[in-house]
Amino acid sequence: MSRIDWKQAFAPGAYVLLLAIALIFAHSALEGQRGLRALHVARAEIVALEVELAEAEAERQEVANLVRRLNPDFLDLDLLDERARDVLGVARRDELVIRR
Repeated sequence: MSRIDWKQAFAPGAYVLLLAIALIFAHSALEGQRGLRALHVARAEIVALEVELAEAEAERQEVANLVRRLNPDFLDLDLLDERARDVLGVARRDELVIRR
């Protein structure tokens, strides 16, 4: 009778199992929810949001400047006249009005 060498019989299966586990972990590292692709997408989203934040900050500063110029302590009469004409839709007879 021949004896079965269990180490020799199961060694190829163990190697295949270890290789499959390694491939699963490698796939998760690349394509998983927290993998390299997700990191790349998150970084691109951060860049887009930083651009949006910079645009919003510039707009906020522009509005803050207009509000400061309309403050009674620092009243810009030209700006007040411009805003009143724009809101009321009036112009003097000698003015040329160009609408955008």
